[in-house]
Amino acid sequence: MGKSNNPRGDNYWTQKAKKDGYPARSVYKLMEINKKFRIIKPDSRILDIGSAPGSWSLYILRLINEKGFLTAVDLQDMKINYNKDNYKFFKGDAFSDENIEKINSCGPYTVVLSDAAPSTTGNRSIDTERSFQLVSSVIDTAEKILRPGGSTAIKIFQGGEEKTAFERMKKIFKQVKIFKPDSVRKISFETYLIGTGRL
Repeated sequence: MGKSNNPRGDNYWTQKAKKDGYPARSVYKLMEINKKFRIIKPDSRILDIGSAPGSWSLYILRLINEKGFLTAVDLQDMKINYNKDNYKFFKGDAFSDENIEKINSCGPYTVVLSDAAPSTTGNRSIDTERSFQLVSSVIDTAEKILRPGGSTAIKIFQGGEEKTAFERMKKIFKQVKIFKPDSVRKISFETYLIGTGRL
């Protein structure tokens, strides 16, 4: 598991994101994940679930070439401007029948990513349960649309059913890891499930 000391502080990452042209500091979590696990390739076909405001998507678009493709989906609008043929954004629930059909039309995929989090209540047991339900839906999606050998990275709140999600992913991927990037806030109980080598 990665360190979570975040010695530079939250303001450092927020200011760095602004300087680097990203709408949110969350991009550095994906950078750390990709540096360690190498899941994004120039020709990857990627689904980004819970993509708004767009930092992960923008980072992906800067990495992939014309052979790569990104499908992004979120309930909220994206805050990035990118109008090329290798990118599609669908607004709405990623797990609705309508959007599932749209997502499938752009697949199959080599990578499924999700930095999505549920609406939080401040009650940790409720929030972790909601996170688990969301993660379960992302795993369902990844299992259906990932090509053999594909990878996934999914945010989950610690203290709930992350072990259950971990064990389920072990049946789908050759290797599964729990990883907490250094850029995650000290007080945050979020971490990431990384699955590589879709069986």
